[in-house]
Amino acid sequence: MITRRSFLTAGALVVAVPVGTAAGPASAAPGTELPDLAPTVFVRVDHHGRVVATVPKPDTGQGVRTMAAVLVAEELAVEVADVTLEQALGNTARYGSQSVGNSMSSRHITQPLRTASATARCLLVAAAAARWQVPVAECVARRGRVEHPRRRPLRYRELVGDAAAIDPATVPVTLTPPDQWRLIGRTPAGRADARAIVTGRARYGAESAPPGSLIAVVARPAWIGARVDTVDHAAALAVVGVVAVVRLTPPGDGQGGVAVVATSTAAALRGRDALRVTWTGGNPTADSRAWLADLETALPPLTGTPDVLRVFRLPLLAHAPMEPMNATAHVTASEVRVWAPVQNPGGLRTQLAAQLGRPEAEVTVTPTLAGGAFGRRIEIDPVQEAVACSRTVGRPVTVRWTRDDDTRHDSYRPMSVHRLGATLGPDGVPTGRVHHVATWPLTVSAPFSNPAVVRASGDHFPYAVPGEVSVTLRPAPLRTGFWRSVYAGQFAYAEECFLGEIARRGGHDQVDLRRRLLPAPSRLRAVLDAAAVRAPAPDAGQSRGVACHFEYDSAIAVIVTADPAARKVLRVTAAVDVGVPIHPSGVVAQVEGTVIDALSTVLGAQITVRDGAVVQSSFRDYAWARITDCPEIDVVLVRSDAPIGGLGELAYPPAAAAIATALAGSGEPVTGMPYGVEVG
Repeated sequence: MITRRSFLTAGALVVAVPVGTAAGPASAAPGTELPDLAPTVFVRVDHHGRVVATVPKPDTGQGVRTMAAVLVAEELAVEVADVTLEQALGNTARYGSQSVGNSMSSRHITQPLRTASATARCLLVAAAAARWQVPVAECVARRGRVEHPRRRPLRYRELVGDAAAIDPATVPVTLTPPDQWRLIGRTPAGRADARAIVTGRARYGAESAPPGSLIAVVARPAWIGARVDTVDHAAALAVVGVVAVVRLTPPGDGQGGVAVVATSTAAALRGRDALRVTWTGGNPTADSRAWLADLETALPPLTGTPDVLRVFRLPLLAHAPMEPMNATAHVTASEVRVWAPVQNPGGLRTQLAAQLGRPEAEVTVTPTLAGGAFGRRIEIDPVQEAVACSRTVGRPVTVRWTRDDDTRHDSYRPMSVHRLGATLGPDGVPTGRVHHVATWPLTVSAPFSNPAVVRASGDHFPYAVPGEVSVTLRPAPLRTGFWRSVYAGQFAYAEECFLGEIARRGGHDQVDLRRRLLPAPSRLRAVLDAAAVRAPAPDAGQSRGVACHFEYDSAIAVIVTADPAARKVLRVTAAVDVGVPIHPSGVVAQVEGTVIDALSTVLGAQITVRDGAVVQSSFRDYAWARITDCPEIDVVLVRSDAPIGGLGELAYPPAAAAIATALAGSGEPVTGMPYGVEVG
């Protein structure tokens, strides 16, 4: 049963004014409408009986809106299609943390949404029982109405007024028990907003600008760390449609540049081409190969003589979301309005208010659908650029990054070098290990300047092999930021590839060796066994890669079958335990998407720097997997009694490691990412 305290902490209580008596239907004064039933800010049943869920987190592709619809429909005894979804504006005080990161969406929204919906249901049932003058226990909510064996069913719209007049603290509230769930963990439905997305009615960032908005593109630094020296904007201002040229000096870690504001994207791009900008400072001779060598020299001296020793080199990676960075802002004397695909609308609102010296009440942040994020949209530099442009021209401005902008001016996943050593027992099973890491901090987040924080983010080694792990940080020579799975994608990649090599050297089966080193029983053992049962044995000429990972209170095991000679991944089997899979098909989609990221980075996608600039500019040379590269992907859901776990980043580390190990086969061992390609 939900206590008064737990109910009140689940959301802001809406106080309802009594509009009727317990014995009869509510009535409204002429010309007025009955109130909505809104037990918290997350859920309401309006006076027409319509169920509305306010989604506090932005949807960046992880399906948080669909999860919200499933949770609310379950507890309010309606169908998913009966739930109207509304996206919350940025407001931390009202909705709590709105950050989408660290695979927290499902864990953050589940309890508040279930509690609010269950409260609304119990109030509706109590109102019906009072109307009928029967015990509450004889009444049941079903299909958007309250039923009783000897009474005419009452639809929610007939009960909203009475229910809104009841003090929620006087009604016992009980969540629907798992054995009565119709939808949670059971629904085969797709995304709640799928039809709007595929028909083009859904609006992403750059499509959400108000009428009359101008367009801006930015001339960005010619080399890493450069700042604007001089600007000759005469030719740019002469371009038809160009309205203004704005020199950008964003606060914090922004890169700066010169924005051209115009009436159309084409005019803005022509104006940018016409600019004459000189740059100063930075490092015009930077080379990522030298950075990698510097990291390798930063590794601490090796003590002892391991039986197996391997060095892994991992590259820079760009985020490459399908929707490049963009933001729209309108700054006036009385308010600041922003429309943007962001990962933390509430935090953005607070940051903008502080930077602009405005009260938060004057700042409105409307989060839009995002065409991917992967950690990049936690940063606010596109919004800062739009705000600066709008302040200059006095009109709403949409800043659009081109694909080249997005690739060459990202905040990249840091490079890293890993040295792993292992001592082996007589049977070839590891008995001790050492893992030394040299990498860079995340420049966009101060806590990650601490090696202990980097280690805590990356070191999730699950096997019973004692050892030493150390992290050495060198100053980052360019902007670095959160990238899907952060440091775990680097630590676990090296560790699992290394364990795969040890298994081959000792003649051990990849699955059997891991089973020996994992505690039993454990959730990791369970998913490993499930994947092993599901994955077919490799045919002649094929090889297998295996990897496990536990993070975000979730467990996953990945088994990959590949044809090393053809450099082709054939099949990926992933068994995952996220506790309660709120929306099973969403779990499958998340794992599938992460596997494609892993495949892409193992097969060849990396960012390199030559002569001070990023070489890659788009998907033509930052080579993400094509359809012809994609294997069969089989996702197995392993259910457990564990609390709801996170998922968005979970599959990347083991999928990348298992893919690389399978591609290596019995040939050249894995020593980096991409596999078989020069790193850096």
